[in-house]
Amino acid sequence: MAMVRDEFGRKFKTLRVSLINTCNLGCVYCTCGTEDLKSNHLLTKEQGLTVTELAEIISGLHNALDLETIRFTGGEPLLYKGLCDIIASSKAIGVKNLKLTTNGLLLENIAADLASAGLTSMNVSLDAIDEDIFYKVSRRSGIHRILKGIDKAVECGIDVKINSVVMRHVNESQILPLLEFAFERNIKLRFLEIMAMGHLFGQADKHFISQEEILNIISTQYNFNRLHRTPSATANYWETSESKVFGIIANESEPFCGDCNRLRLDSLGNIYGCLSSNHPISIKETKDTSQLFESLQQAMAQKQAVKFAGSNLSMLNIGG
Repeated sequence: MAMVRDEFGRKFKTLRVSLINTCNLGCVYCTCGTEDLKSNHLLTKEQGLTVTELAEIISGLHNALDLETIRFTGGEPLLYKGLCDIIASSKAIGVKNLKLTTNGLLLENIAADLASAGLTSMNVSLDAIDEDIFYKVSRRSGIHRILKGIDKAVECGIDVKINSVVMRHVNESQILPLLEFAFERNIKLRFLEIMAMGHLFGQADKHFISQEEILNIISTQYNFNRLHRTPSATANYWETSESKVFGIIANESEPFCGDCNRLRLDSLGNIYGCLSSNHPISIKETKDTSQLFESLQQAMAQKQAVKFAGSNLSMLNIGG
């Protein structure tokens, strides 16, 4: 098959797989409330991929693209019953970097199985250390379960990073406590600028805190220097004078569209070349390699040249 590449030389080398489009949290930046979760659950039951179908699609994409990395997302991927099976099958076809993004609520009891299946690293979403603020963001309790899950994953040899979405008037007070928590465990923490996705499309500004503002808050407690950004990386990184590293995913302040190498697959068998596109390209029934190539070229054409534009596509459906 011919190489899938655009005029800027970008290729798809990382596949992000949204395994399930529902979640056991109700984070305010992701969903309006429980109705989103209920409707998505019903849709998945009616139209979602089986583990076998998903494994076949992933294999076909790997054959076409020679993928370097697969990241499993959701909704919440730990709710997906075939998670360890799909990780193991992805390892078996030769994908070396197998990663996961999770809220961590169910992590403690499954971390060892994930490691055995071949998972190499994970991002755990944690937007607050304070229980009350965590509830304000997630609409749920149970932060102690997430913290235990993080420690268990580290114990199992999984490389863990923490992702924290920062929202003005919601959880900006947690920036320094989150850093302290991560630094104590020698875990990399990345702060995320809020994204104009789903119900926040067109109205994310009221909660937006920029990379510069985040750095100004951190500078009240730490001295740090910026590190070199690696190609296709989503995060910018800094190292403190104590050799601790943290990052910021600054999709608005410093867009990283120019060398993005990510392709997204949702739980219904649709691919997307960019979060800014809410135009799904179905490959669920695609068996012919030339048809798959055409679909991948369509997805490549969705990529933004310069900057993330936002979309009314919900993070529940595409996994960030």
